[in-house]
Amino acid sequence: MNIVLDRIRYINKHTLNRLMLRIAGRNRLPFAVIYHTGRRSKKPYRTPILVEPLGRAFVVALTYGPETDWYRNALAAGEYSILWHRRKYRMRQVELVDAKTALPAFPLLARLVLRALRIQHFASLR
Repeated sequence: MNIVLDRIRYINKHTLNRLMLRIAGRNRLPFAVIYHTGRRSKKPYRTPILVEPLGRAFVVALTYGPETDWYRNALAAGEYSILWHRRKYRMRQVELVDAKTALPAFPLLARLVLRALRIQHFASLR
């Protein structure tokens, strides 16, 4: 695994995510909170995510790929919820979608950033 990427993940998990949880899901920003259960520990977790509506679903940028814990936990549990714009949604499906399908859901600035960061993995939440 890439040492630089591991350090970025650590910093995000222990600092940035804590700050983002204060604003995610509560305002008009494109950040939601996903509530999921650990697949091994069975502990409840909250994780901020970048999300946009796409039809009757939401699309999420998997900035660390499909190996990210919240994605794997939601997939294993088969149910989770998200808080988006002050409303909580119970979800039962999560699946990978391609960038061609996902990117148009994001505003132009977000699309440019996601492309610049070479984010290639996205998930559909239903």
